[in-house]
Amino acid sequence: MSDVHSDQLLSEVAALPQLPGVYRYFDAAGAVLYVGKARNLKKRVANYFQKSHGGTRIGHMISKIARMETTVVRSEAEALLLENNLIKTLKPRYNILFRDDKSYPYLKIASHEFPRLAYYRGAVDKKHRYFGPYPSAWAVKESIQLLQKVFKLRTCEDTVYANRTRPCLLYQIKRCTGPCVGYISPEAYAQDVASAEAFLMGDTQLVLSKLEARMTEHAEKLEFEQAAELRNQMSAISRVLHQQSIEIASDKDVDILAVKVQGGKACVNLAMVRGGRHLGDRAYFPVHVEDAAQIHHGELDAEEGAVPAAADPIEVQVLEAFIAQHYIDVPVPATLVLSHLVSRELIEAISQQAGARVTAVFQPREQRRHWLEMAETNAGLQLARLLAEEGSQQARTRALADALELAPDDLDNFRIECFDISHTAGEATQASCVVFERHTMQNREYRRYNIEGITPGDDYAAMRQVLHRRYGKLAEAMAAETDAPPMGDAGGAGSDAPARTRAARMPDLVLVDGGKGQVSMAREVFSELGLALSLIVGVEKGEGRKVGLEELVFADGREKVYLGKDSAALMLVAQIRDEAHRFAITGMRAKRAKVRVGGSQLEDIPGIGPKRRARLLQRFGGIRGVAAASVEDIASVEGIATDLAEEIYKALR
Repeated sequence: MSDVHSDQLLSEVAALPQLPGVYRYFDAAGAVLYVGKARNLKKRVANYFQKSHGGTRIGHMISKIARMETTVVRSEAEALLLENNLIKTLKPRYNILFRDDKSYPYLKIASHEFPRLAYYRGAVDKKHRYFGPYPSAWAVKESIQLLQKVFKLRTCEDTVYANRTRPCLLYQIKRCTGPCVGYISPEAYAQDVASAEAFLMGDTQLVLSKLEARMTEHAEKLEFEQAAELRNQMSAISRVLHQQSIEIASDKDVDILAVKVQGGKACVNLAMVRGGRHLGDRAYFPVHVEDAAQIHHGELDAEEGAVPAAADPIEVQVLEAFIAQHYIDVPVPATLVLSHLVSRELIEAISQQAGARVTAVFQPREQRRHWLEMAETNAGLQLARLLAEEGSQQARTRALADALELAPDDLDNFRIECFDISHTAGEATQASCVVFERHTMQNREYRRYNIEGITPGDDYAAMRQVLHRRYGKLAEAMAAETDAPPMGDAGGAGSDAPARTRAARMPDLVLVDGGKGQVSMAREVFSELGLALSLIVGVEKGEGRKVGLEELVFADGREKVYLGKDSAALMLVAQIRDEAHRFAITGMRAKRAKVRVGGSQLEDIPGIGPKRRARLLQRFGGIRGVAAASVEDIASVEGIATDLAEEIYKALR
């Protein structure tokens, strides 16, 4: 294997220290291939280049290595944490990777004389109290409703709270104690807040004991109305505990993790228990599972002289990858209940990172066992759903390729780009380009193009411009590559090419939202650029512009094709076309709003208030019309004198 690598790379490998650390492999284009850790960098890394791995995945990956970086650390725990930080940041091609999900929501008790309950997502601020994280927005909102019923804490914004002169509807339905109008003292409200916090932390018996003591105290003072309120509060808590008897347990904060692997795909189901209440779960689907597992099994541990953790089942590899990557950004609870046994070093590393002891429980009993069984069931159901959806998506891609008589080399990498033009009476014209690949929409690759220098409303000219901008440089690069002398394989061709090459390649199909006119314009552009006309397909509205009656129009002269109302191929075309339209519309509206907000420029001019601004915009149809008007035209507007018209004219130039 070493004959395909540079002498410099091999000399760097030979000079590595026999210390723990993390290594990164890069291909010729600079893309990260793999991140790994080792207790002995020299032995582990040298092992890659000294052994023959044949045509295996690990051999394929090693053949691409053009550059290497290493970092020496003090311990295996540091190596493990750094490895997964880098995996999450660099997103290497051959590691099990859990893509960033949206941040977790929290329940916030905002700092205030009368603190309020709020749903919150984002970075936490130490001056407020946060409870969670919760697996879903629904779980937070359900908890807020529960606390409103039991403790009657306010949920209104501070601006609303400060301007109330009488209590709102929540007070009328006994979901708030009316602090905005002084119906409860700060001391009494603070006691309710403290009880709510204790309840969220699972100290329900302590809450009940304190409420009972306060109720007795009021009763002894003959304050029966206050005592009755506390009695009702205790009854509400008891009802909640009774309704959620299945969920309440002695555990306060626990994460339950179950993994299921099938058909080359994996699912990790994370269920959360906070304050003794089961809050629900969330499913995660990692990528690169098969590649990473093959490489993991192909590694030989030169330090031990035997196959190392490669003997671990793939479920363990996936679960360990999730734990290491997930708890980088998310607080880890004191207890993890796991479907598979993970390494002690991993648990010690996340404990070290958290600054608190974390206990991992494998083969749990009683309530924990019940939780784990639920998580395992949900993991299986979520994975089955994913496999069914992916099978359906692949079938749609195949149906479209067959309908268009295309024979892509790799159906998984069959790429479609679709264009749409959007504007309002010529204002704020934008073109959108959406991308479909690997059987799904690739929203990170969507692009918007601001269209300038055309007659307003000329969709054909807009299409010409966007196609030139999208494919002009690519066509030049392809022509230069064709004219260039042949070169040896750099290991980056085909479906495993570096990311930048894949992103820059021509699509297998270009969809244009429009009929013969738009297709004719696309044909002209592709002819000028020297690109294949067979790539272009227009989506023409059917009779009466009814959905399901669309026809496909070809740029290379083929007859129109009607796929059929219930065709899987038409469903895919419609999905891509509708997504292009949605993306164009949202961009156009944002641009139009930005242009129209420019009307506020008028109010910055001395002498222009809301009424004069409205008259100007109404007369000239928007800020652009005002800017294009002469001094005389502006002065003809009611209420605008010549001197003021000159000021407006100068200000908008």
